[in-house]
Amino acid sequence: MAGNPVPTETVAVHPQAGRIQLALVALALVALLIVPHVLYPIFLMKLLCFALFASAFNLLLGYTGLLSFGHAAFFGGAAYFTAHAVKVWGWPPEAGLALGVAGAALLGLVMGAIAIRRQGIYFAMITLALAQMFFFFCLQARFTHGEDGIQSVPRGHLFGVIDLSQTINMYYFVLAVFVIGLLVIWRFVNSPFGMILKSIRENEQRAISLGYSVARYKLGAFVMSAALAGLAGGVKALVFQFATLTDVAWQMSGEVILMTLLGGIGTLFGPIVGAGLVVSLQNYLATSDFPVTIITGLVFMVCVLLFRRGLVGEFFASRIGRKMGFRAET
Repeated sequence: MAGNPVPTETVAVHPQAGRIQLALVALALVALLIVPHVLYPIFLMKLLCFALFASAFNLLLGYTGLLSFGHAAFFGGAAYFTAHAVKVWGWPPEAGLALGVAGAALLGLVMGAIAIRRQGIYFAMITLALAQMFFFFCLQARFTHGEDGIQSVPRGHLFGVIDLSQTINMYYFVLAVFVIGLLVIWRFVNSPFGMILKSIRENEQRAISLGYSVARYKLGAFVMSAALAGLAGGVKALVFQFATLTDVAWQMSGEVILMTLLGGIGTLFGPIVGAGLVVSLQNYLATSDFPVTIITGLVFMVCVLLFRRGLVGEFFASRIGRKMGFRAET
C-alpha cells in the first residue's frame, strides 16, 4: 500500500536482548549519578529539563501524531506559576512545582479542547495562535513583571529538609524528577490508553470505526503532555532562579520540535538525545563568533537528509538495533 514503510530485512532478536537493554539503562543511570562530579552541574540540569520537555512533546507528536506549535505556553507558564508561588507566596519548592504542573495541565485542557476540533496544519496553527495569546498575557500580566520576568527565585528546602541552594542537591533533585517523568511517559505509552493513541496516530478513522472516542483520547494525551512540559518548566525556573518571556516565546516551541525530530519521534530516548545535542551546541558555541542558530540549522539539515527517523530512530531501525530488540515506531 502507498505510504507504508519500506520493508526491512528480518533480523533475529538476540536471546539476551532484554538483559542488554536493562544493562544499558542501568549504565546510563550510573553515568548520570557520576557525571555532575565531572561536568558543570548547571549545564547538566538544563539538559535534563529540556530532555524532559522534549519527551513530553514527543508524547503528543510521536505517539499520538499531533504536531503542536504551542508547547512553550505550558513550559513557560509553569515556570511563571512556580516562580511566583515560591518567591511571592513563600511556598516550598515541591508545592510550587505542583502548582506549575496543575496550571500547565489546566492550560492544556483549555487549549486542547479548542485545538483538537481540527487536524493537521490547522491543529498546529491553532496551538500556535493560542500560545501567542498566552505570551501576550504574560507580557501584560502584573505578576509576571513583563519583560523583566520573575528573578531571584529562591530554591528553598525540599520537604523542609534538603537545601536546594546546594548545587549538588539541586542536581540530584532534577535527576529524580527527570527519571520519574520518563517512567510516567513509559507507563503511559505502554498502557492500553497508549495503545489506542498509537492506533489513532496510524489510522484515526479505523479507531473511530472501532468505537473509540478519539477526541477524548487526544485531549487526554494533550493534557498529559502539557502537564509534563509544565513539570520541566517549573524545574527550570528553580534551577536558574528566574522565569522570563523567553520561556513562553514561540521560539521555545520551535526548539522542542527540533530536539524531538533530531533524536527521533516515537522513541523514548530520541528526544533525550536530541535535547542533549541542541543544548550542548548552545552551551559550547555560546562564546563563538559563529551564530549558534546556523550550526543548529546545518545539523538539522544533515540529520533530515541522512537520518530521516532521527539519530535514535535510525539506530533502532538498524541491524544492530533490531538485534538488540529495539523497535522504531515511526
